[in-house]
Amino acid sequence: MASRIRLEDRECPLSTTVQHVGEWWTLLLLHDAFDGYTRFDQFQESLGISSSMLTTRLKTLVEDGLLERRPYRTNPVRHEYVLTELGHSLRPVIVALAAWGNSRLAPAERSMILVDAHTGEEVEPVVVDAGTGRRLDDSSAYVFAAGPAASDAMRNRYAPTEGH
Repeated sequence: MASRIRLEDRECPLSTTVQHVGEWWTLLLLHDAFDGYTRFDQFQESLGISSSMLTTRLKTLVEDGLLERRPYRTNPVRHEYVLTELGHSLRPVIVALAAWGNSRLAPAERSMILVDAHTGEEVEPVVVDAGTGRRLDDSSAYVFAAGPAASDAMRNRYAPTEGH
């Protein structure tokens, strides 16, 4: 069995992120956790996933630091799975993925929408630059560049070109 790639073993942040959340069961489990599910049976009923598959996925999410496993009953011992701070930090990613999926559907075809918790009004999530508030969906306005810890290969990949 291949060993899991540790976060610090890969330079590209996309590679490391996909290593942790790239399986679709993982995204669905996290989505359920954001909706308040914490118990094995809740996840299993919601997703229709086998016990062995669910056990494996939950174990991985705990190992990756996205969920914390803690007992809620002692006799017999039962555990719940609670989002960690790192797990909570993925919520905007899940929201953005759901919004992208909904953007491909007519409003009447959407089975789940994001709404303002106070008003109930549907909202349209977008990804913006925290400093300027500008949307990041313009691929000509925002590009990747080598960061301070970049290897020579990464620096070469993102070397400035004419016009940039």
